[in-house]
Amino acid sequence: MNLTLAAELIGLDRIINSDPVAITFFIGYMAMFASSIFFLVERGSVDGKWKLSLLVSALITGIAAVHYYYMRDFYMQTGTSPTAFRYVDWTLTVPLMCVEFYLLTKPFGAKGSTLFKLILASLVMLITGYIGETSGIDSNIMWGIFSTLGYLYIVYEVFAGDVAKLAKGSNSPALGSAMFLLKIFITLGWSIYPLGYMVLPGNLLSGAFEVSSIDLFYNLADAINKIGFGLVIYSVAIAETAKARKVVA
Repeated sequence: MNLTLAAELIGLDRIINSDPVAITFFIGYMAMFASSIFFLVERGSVDGKWKLSLLVSALITGIAAVHYYYMRDFYMQTGTSPTAFRYVDWTLTVPLMCVEFYLLTKPFGAKGSTLFKLILASLVMLITGYIGETSGIDSNIMWGIFSTLGYLYIVYEVFAGDVAKLAKGSNSPALGSAMFLLKIFITLGWSIYPLGYMVLPGNLLSGAFEVSSIDLFYNLADAINKIGFGLVIYSVAIAETAKARKVVA
């Protein structure tokens, strides 16, 4: 039998037999592709200073959609986790999500140094996480600690650092509500990633649940976090645009 045809039949069998991981790869791909189109179209509904924010939201979900297209095929053909694809996706999209924090607070005085620190922390989190996940059991706890430090710095910035101070001093109810939601995404939504890392063999939560099911949680978390993140940015852009146009009128 042709190898390509055999791979397609294996993938089709996964969907027919309701493999939840395969199904969530499909859902993640379609949901993020549709979200990317939505954010691009809605750029026309907001003031100029918010257009870049929606463009970045579209890039985040668009990049994720492309990666999910390939991760879906990889999983359906091999039945294994597309670790390399996933980290490439995160290495592109997570720094862009940090850019969103900067763009969100830029109208209220955010500086480029804040953006640099957020991107650096996100890269430390992801690069050390990838090294830990692929370097073997003996060193994954050590690299996991380095990765967690990068994550905790982002949490600090959102709760008590420059981002938090700018949001508090903005006198913008829309920004205040958005920051509240983004704090939930950062602490609860993003927590699935370090938890998934810690269930790897030899790590702190090894054996807590099947490693094979981690892709199910990653797929759902990615869709909720990236699309939800963009929708929060969109809500601020719409609210601030409406307020500015009301003042002008």
